[in-house]
Amino acid sequence: MVGPVPSATVPTPDVPPDSYCGAAPGHPFHGPYHDTEYGFPATDEPVLFERLVLEINQAGLSWLTILKKREGFRAAYRGFDVDAVAAFGEADRARLLADAGIIRNRLKVDAAIANAAVVAGMRDSHGGFDAWLATHHPLPKDEWVKLFKRTFRFTGGEITGEFLMSTGWLPGAHLPSCPVHHEILALEPPWAR
Repeated sequence: MVGPVPSATVPTPDVPPDSYCGAAPGHPFHGPYHDTEYGFPATDEPVLFERLVLEINQAGLSWLTILKKREGFRAAYRGFDVDAVAAFGEADRARLLADAGIIRNRLKVDAAIANAAVVAGMRDSHGGFDAWLATHHPLPKDEWVKLFKRTFRFTGGEITGEFLMSTGWLPGAHLPSCPVHHEILALEPPWAR
């Protein structure tokens, strides 16, 4: 990704301007994410792992901060290669904690490394991260939260809910009146099946 590009979606009169669907179109960072990623079904391991790491790092911060640092996260976490991150040692932890291109929080760094090992283990236990999610679908949000807390580090209700909405496992990423909502429905996300 070269950098943020203008959003193609334009707000419509029936999308409230104070909603994400109303505010994101046209924004240099939120627009492309809203239009092409948020709520779209994701199955690739690096994409799912990236979203988990980004959602964890967003805790206590704005999503705009995370989107602006996204390229820094990609570089620091080796393109979200699960095996590479799971193998990070103390020198990597020190490197990450000194990297101004990401969020330098020890708990979040440690969670990313530990969670990479969990995701790698899902290949043997379930066939991969996507298959693990599919095994547990459908669950109500509160049950997903309990499952994520048992399975991953640094995953509370908001982090889990946003991760699942952003990857197509739970509804609610877009308003029904948002044009992107209809694009996502055509892709048959897990929540709509």
